[in-house]
Amino acid sequence: MAPSWMQLLIVLIVALLLFGGRGRISSIMGDMAKGVRSFRKGLNDEDEDEQKKKELDDEKMVNVTPEKEKSKTSS
Repeated sequence: MAPSWMQLLIVLIVALLLFGGRGRISSIMGDMAKGVRSFRKGLNDEDEDEQKKKELDDEKMVNVTPEKEKSKTSS
């Protein structure tokens, strides 16, 4: 059974919407790609911030552990 002209017209319209030059789907996918890039950049920035914070904390740390007394008996 061959498709009618109405079915072919509907398929053609859907194909134009999906794969058209400035169709809604292409703009949505572009926006999604921008969102993913922004998300990845945010994750990288957070990792860098944590690393810098840890380095600063390490620099501020002071060793306050008392040294063990040396043995007083010497031979």
